[in-house]
Amino acid sequence: MKTKKRIMIFIDGSNFYYSTCKKGKKIDFKKLIDELSKEGDLVQAFYYVAPLDIQEDEKKYWKHQRFIEILNEIPKLKVVLCTLKKIKVGSSFTYLVKGDDVKLSNNLLMGAVDNLYDVAIVVSGDEDFTDSVKIIKEKYGKKVGNAFFSKTSSSNLRDACDFTINLDKILDKIIKENNGSALSEDHTEH
Repeated sequence: MKTKKRIMIFIDGSNFYYSTCKKGKKIDFKKLIDELSKEGDLVQAFYYVAPLDIQEDEKKYWKHQRFIEILNEIPKLKVVLCTLKKIKVGSSFTYLVKGDDVKLSNNLLMGAVDNLYDVAIVVSGDEDFTDSVKIIKEKYGKKVGNAFFSKTSSSNLRDACDFTINLDKILDKIIKENNGSALSEDHTEH
């Protein structure tokens, strides 16, 4: 009997948020994880995100904290907190998530080193993960997939992977239903 492949999913939260925001869609993360891992056994999924600045907007901060709590309730999903850096640009401020790419790459690499998965799925359009993908494929023989949205996707990352999943094509399977479920990120939060 053939055993199912062990799957780990790595979601670049900031990249994912901005991709879905452009579409005006709210994603049900349990559905997303179930859809991405349906061909194997999910070992773990990670979602990399930074808490918002409470000083900037207390209401948005608490709403986002609730979103993080809900993510933490999804079985086998681990939220990895990163840093939100406030940067002055002219007379206003902008925010950047810091540490998310490094943490995702570290988890991706260490999962391969420790043989925790057979297949990794990187949910991002960010080209920065290309080198890590190449290392785990070449040195550790892992299969790697890239789940992406067409408009925010790096061809270099897609080309480095063994397979790709165009999230635009499965959007109807992963969007939040209008039933009041809070399993998606509210796009007014960032």
